[in-house]
Amino acid sequence: MTDMPRRRLLDRLGSTPTLIAQHTSLAGDISTQGALLVNGAVQGNGRIGGEVAISSGARWEGDLTANCAVIAGTVIGDIAITDKLEIGASARLRGRVTAKRIAIALGAQVDGEIACTGSEPIIQFVEKRAAVPEPAAS
Repeated sequence: MTDMPRRRLLDRLGSTPTLIAQHTSLAGDISTQGALLVNGAVQGNGRIGGEVAISSGARWEGDLTANCAVIAGTVIGDIAITDKLEIGASARLRGRVTAKRIAIALGAQVDGEIACTGSEPIIQFVEKRAAVPEPAAS
């Protein structure tokens, strides 16, 4: 059976990612060779060798470098991505953003400079997938 091509970065995660869960706060620098999923809050710098995903409602304060990224939450700090960066409609970024390929959903807010290091233009798109609703507080 052949694998179906997948459009989204998170659909392609091949390994078990490190997870920073919702309602979790982490203070300090993070370094991993694999994927990282952030649903909570991070205060520190990150060096991610694989993919990083920052969900809607998540917050990252510090500089972030990764191979690929999907950002739907808030990032305050410089972002340097060696390959593809997808910025979701709910994303709020403050700082310098650099990536080889960049796709930005309509509605995203970027307060800072954006630099595309590849030859492809920055792509704007309308996000069609609905955000996953946060669980109700009990």
